[in-house]
Amino acid sequence: MLMPTPPAGGRGAVPALFSEPGQGRGQGQGGWDEGQGRPEGRGVPDAGQGLPERWGVPDERGTPDEGRGLPERRATPDEGQELAERRAAPDEERLARAALTRLVEPGDETVGRWLRHMGAVALWRALTGKGKPPPGATGERLAGCALRAAGVDPVADLALIARRGGRFICPGDLDWPGQLDDLGDARPVGLWVRGRADLRMWALRSVAVVGARACSDYGAHVAASLGTGLAERGWVVVSGAAHGVDGAAHRGSLAAGGATIAVLASGVDVPYPRAHSELIERIAEQGLLLAELPPGAHPTRHRFVLRNRVIAALTRGTVVVEAQYRSGSLVTARRAQQLGRSTMGVPGPVTSGLSAGVHELLRGEAVLVTDAAEVAELIGGIGDLAPERRGPLVERDLLHPVTARVLEALSARGGNHLRDVARESGTGCDEALGRLHELLALGFVERHGDRWELVPAPRRSDGARRGDPPNRGNRVKGLRR
Repeated sequence: MLMPTPPAGGRGAVPALFSEPGQGRGQGQGGWDEGQGRPEGRGVPDAGQGLPERWGVPDERGTPDEGRGLPERRATPDEGQELAERRAAPDEERLARAALTRLVEPGDETVGRWLRHMGAVALWRALTGKGKPPPGATGERLAGCALRAAGVDPVADLALIARRGGRFICPGDLDWPGQLDDLGDARPVGLWVRGRADLRMWALRSVAVVGARACSDYGAHVAASLGTGLAERGWVVVSGAAHGVDGAAHRGSLAAGGATIAVLASGVDVPYPRAHSELIERIAEQGLLLAELPPGAHPTRHRFVLRNRVIAALTRGTVVVEAQYRSGSLVTARRAQQLGRSTMGVPGPVTSGLSAGVHELLRGEAVLVTDAAEVAELIGGIGDLAPERRGPLVERDLLHPVTARVLEALSARGGNHLRDVARESGTGCDEALGRLHELLALGFVERHGDRWELVPAPRRSDGARRGDPPNRGNRVKGLRR
């Protein structure tokens, strides 16, 4: 399946985005040029505009340059139709949203409100001084946007992400996950994606596994087990690719050959943390990388917090493995609760500070889970039931209540006369005798003349469990029926 690429046709493809009102269409060859509304000195992207040479850049027509590492093959009609279907949003809308990801910070509800009322193209013009300012926008904010706009080139960004095997999706595309709309005005402007899978389809059956970065060995083991178990049950594991629980959950899913999504607080071409570069690249190959920030963007503290709302909204539930009282994982879980998603926690030692935040969460509306089966039971469909939990079953548990009472009436020291057994068990002599013969057949007792004795307990070295009949070879196999 082909990945969406920047619109072909170069200057004629986006006439309205970077041109002044009334310019663009009908001028020259029907497109924008270096003098029509683009930041000074930018013009058509070329090799001198900050793009690494090894990635190549679009030529002046906006098509791939065959000498810079881009494929020469053009899409076939069928592939082109598929590309058009996946890119349902208009080109101008897509370019405007791609530009806005560089202009504004993720999760800005004021920008989201402007975007909802004005549309992406009009908002881009308004924030860059080419149109009427948005309602309530201060001069200071507009000045800051103008500074950022000087370095914005969405055509180059789309070309760059395409060369990295990715794409930019926005509301209106068929692979846009509709559950992100639950964020309201905090919904992402768009998502930069690396990976070939359909994000919308994967998100329909996904669960977030998050937790402490400095997790314990216990936390790492539980996270990896959850990732593996959920993957084996066909669930997509979503996390943030961070150290600790996040990385363990991703690795567990990948080890099982499952699907996993990493939501980054940087650009999808900027692996963070650096120590997880190999893991992140593997996720890009086998799963999906998502980011609200454009290519080349680096993470900051507040971007990690804002990233968590995407993880919460994208998935059907969030599992917190380990978290202290002050933890970004708890932010994810509480946002999931606000959005009506299932929230789960894995308990840990009450003496561990790493489990304190999870236990506090469990005192609220979160549900305690211990493995992937219990997670699937909570967020899955009808019939996704976890196995019944109970202790080990021993032969003594399957005895008839009267038989068990007779067995308990036997003294552990010396033999027992029938009359004594009947008196201690509260039964008649005939009833007691019948039960004693049943216990004899099962290997629980022995008869020596007119006395009944318990069979000595076997040594532990023979593998017998406590509660099993000592004479295992004489056990009746039909006892369970």
